[in-house]
Amino acid sequence: MHDKILLVLRIIVAVILVQTLRFKFSAHPDSVYIFSTLGLEPYGRIGIGILELIAAIFILIPKTIWLGSILTLGLISGAILAHLTQLGIEINEDGGTLFYMALVIFILSFIILLKTRKNIPFIGKNL
Repeated sequence: MHDKILLVLRIIVAVILVQTLRFKFSAHPDSVYIFSTLGLEPYGRIGIGILELIAAIFILIPKTIWLGSILTLGLISGAILAHLTQLGIEINEDGGTLFYMALVIFILSFIILLKTRKNIPFIGKNL
């Protein structure tokens, strides 16, 4: 994959992750509803927000792209699982926007990880 395309994918993931932080950190009613439903309000909301910020930073730093994509995959897997088990696809009549954004982030992060897997310390050279 061309380096510029990979950069665009990394920026898209980072922007989406950072864009959602204002809802988590400002205790937006939708965010509070989601994390209350999951039994994670308020510490889970803030903690996951911090981890998403770290993931966004890592995915933009060339030496830690692999780490940012792994962290993003873990976080977004949890979000997708929560949607499929407890929250439902649609939250507060959003038409499934949050769920579909999570799917996009998951797919893009997986592509990024596939393209940067050789940079993973110790095991990357064997992949």
